Amino acid sequence: MYWLLALTLLPTAAFANAGGPGFDVMSLLPIVLIFVVFYFLLLRPQQAKMKKHQEMLNNLHRGDKVVTAGGIIGTVSKINTDTEVMLEIDDNVRVRVVKSMISEVMTKSEPVSQSNNVTTLPNPANKATSSATKAATPAKAKLAAKAPVKTKKTPSKK
Repeated sequence: MYWLLALTLLPTAAFANAGGPGFDVMSLLPIVLIFVVFYFLLLRPQQAKMKKHQEMLNNLHRGDKVVTAGGIIGTVSKINTDTEVMLEIDDNVRVRVVKSMISEVMTKSEPVSQSNNVTTLPNPANKATSSATKAATPAKAKLAAKAPVKTKKTPSKK
């Protein structure tokens, strides 16, 4: 045990007599370099990752498909508070999850707005336009082009 104490004090006693009085700034340079490397390699990327995760949680909407930290995949059915969401993991199976435990958003949905809630009923007067839009698909358009056109003959007056 005494030999360990002697090994730690021996180098400091040798350097104390060799340098002379005063403080050497160069002795702090390795410590400063270690902190700079830690900042750029560890702290800064971690802060950027946390900021990106927080931004993802703030942009979470109803209908988004997410993965929790525990590996549960579900759809956001309701955002209860700033820290809690309701996930639907199966039909009629909902669980409350802490918002910060959502690790990834798999698919984004359109946010629910007032204009999306308006439903329009089909107008009987627009049947011609609705059939025209149905025939506008490429497969139906080809079939419509090949089909013979039926016309009604009107009797002519002699």
